[in-house]
This record gives sequence, structure tokens and C-alpha cells, in this order.
Amino acid sequence: MEGGSFGAGRAGAAMDPVSFARRPQTLLRVASWVFSIAVFGPIINEGYVNTDSGPELRCVFNGNAGACRFGVALGLGAFLACAAFLLLDLRFQQISSVRDRRRAVLLDLGFSGLWSFLWFVGFCFLTNQWQRTAPGPATLQAGDAARAAIAFSFFSILSWVALTVKALKRFRLGTDMSLFATEQMGAGAGQAYPGYPVGSGVEGTETYQSPPFTETLDTSPKGYQVPAY
Repeated sequence: MEGGSFGAGRAGAAMDPVSFARRPQTLLRVASWVFSIAVFGPIINEGYVNTDSGPELRCVFNGNAGACRFGVALGLGAFLACAAFLLLDLRFQQISSVRDRRRAVLLDLGFSGLWSFLWFVGFCFLTNQWQRTAPGPATLQAGDAARAAIAFSFFSILSWVALTVKALKRFRLGTDMSLFATEQMGAGAGQAYPGYPVGSGVEGTETYQSPPFTETLDTSPKGYQVPAY
């Protein structure tokens, strides 16, 4: 894209909402946002069941409260991050500083890579704890919620890995700074310095009507006579 950087156009250019909504990166963020809700929502609503010995609630994933807390924290973090990065994508083209654009892309790349890894860890953790969960009435009641959290944890891995790849591509596009160098220096780099105007300081001899220092010699001065010998 001419005059662009890190996958965006010129700073301050008008943004088309339809084209923005159809971008793969926007669709991936919306999908990741929905997947995060499908993970922490069921855990909060149905992830805690009553124990057989009393009214005390325990996590449906093998009674491990850490598994439920980890799933909720992971989902909430992804939910907030997707909303924040969507706003950043909306404002990204208005960022005029190359350094600020680079920082935004690096933040997206680092966070997406980190959350891809955490989703993988969360998927393995929840799956392992669910396999160890003893069957029972409470487990059957919350079984759909647990399986939904595990399934959407797996889908979140795919969406966040895709976001990481997209951020990496944007970062590689921005490493070529010749676009900005050409835009900023194009007006003066290709133009030569103007020289002295020809003939402005030297005038021709035709401008002088007479020599500057001339005297009129009087061959016969008054009051002087040539002596006769």
C-alpha cells in the first residue's frame, strides 16, 4: 500500500467501516471474543456444583478450584483484550508516528502469542481434570458446561494462533521504512539546489557610456601665452 506502514494506509486517511468489518483480523478478534465468553460463562454459571456431603460448592473439574479459576481468568482476559485490540484497530490508521505503530503491532504480537500458549495450557489442564472427575449426579448436571468450556478453549487456541500470525505479518510489512523515507524526503531529495542566476552580478561593458575617470584637457588654457624666442 503506497504510503502505508504495518498493514495500514496513510495516517489520517478515511476508514471504510464495511471493509474494516470484513478484514480477517477483525473477524478473528470477534470470534476470539465470542469464544472467551463461551469459556468463562459456563464455568461461572454451572461450573460449581454441590458436594454429596453438604451444600458446599466445588468445581466441576475434579473438584479443583484452581481449574475453574484459571478458566475464568483466561476467558475474562481474552474478552477484555479482544475489546481493547478492536478499539486499537479502529484507531490504528489515525496513528501518525511510525514508532507508535510499531509498538502497537509488537503489543498485539506479544499478547496474541502469550494467550495462544495460555489457551493451550488451559485446554490441556481442563481436559485432564475433566477426565479425572468421578461420575455423579452433579457431574452429569454440569457436564455440558464443562465440555463447552473445553471445546471453546480448543477453538480459542486456533483463533489466537491465527491472530499471532496476522500480527507477525503486519510487523514484517512495517520493517521496510523506505515508504516513510520516500514520503518525507521525496519533496526535497530529488531536487537540485538552485545555482546563482547567470549575469545577475556582472554587467556588460555596454552599460557604461563613458570611462569612469576621464578628464577634459584644455589645450589652450586661459591667461597663458607661448613665449616667443
